[in-house]
Amino acid sequence: MNADSVTEPQAPSAPDEATTDTVDENTADATTDATAESSSDEDSAETSEGADAPAEEGGSTTRRRLEEEGDVAADYLEELLDIADIDGDIDIEVRAGRTHLSIVSDGDNAPLEALVGRDGAVLDALQELVRLAVLASTDTRSRLVLDINGYRGDRASVLQRLAEEAVTRARDTRDAVALKPMSAYERKIVHDAIAELGMISESEGEGASRHVVVSLPEQ
Repeated sequence: MNADSVTEPQAPSAPDEATTDTVDENTADATTDATAESSSDEDSAETSEGADAPAEEGGSTTRRRLEEEGDVAADYLEELLDIADIDGDIDIEVRAGRTHLSIVSDGDNAPLEALVGRDGAVLDALQELVRLAVLASTDTRSRLVLDINGYRGDRASVLQRLAEEAVTRARDTRDAVALKPMSAYERKIVHDAIAELGMISESEGEGASRHVVVSLPEQ
């Protein structure tokens, strides 16, 4: 993937206030947490970053837009990987009205693991940068999902287990159970898992402290 000459990707300009309000996932530090909580609760069933929402426009038009979004995002990621001298292939897939990009490697995974970071914090920050790059290039707000070496799938399995354990504790103690803070994307996965188990959950807290609380349904 290394090229003889690579132009350093231009950092996308910061979005204005109207677009900043729509940023709805936690990034590597608390500076973006204020924007992560959008005007509509991002981990609600209707607007969550964790759910694959249906396309809002005509099918062919939407698919072309999402394919363009994927191309822009892939170009941006390729240049970043070249600059960092990290090998990785980028796969693009459009499904359920959203663009999914995945960086994978057949060789040493350590450099890519560094791009995931602890609890996916670096991955979330990188995803947000890619979304901003798409916004700067297309003037369209993106809801793309970025994955690295299958981290999000593995993490979803962990979150499913956490949700099941929290439900068990709530049923045994008859008290609410609070989980540790996590991103909007991960909170939605937990909300869905808890709902499937017949329990109630809601998000509490602000910014980087926002977390899921599990409770018994009202009798």
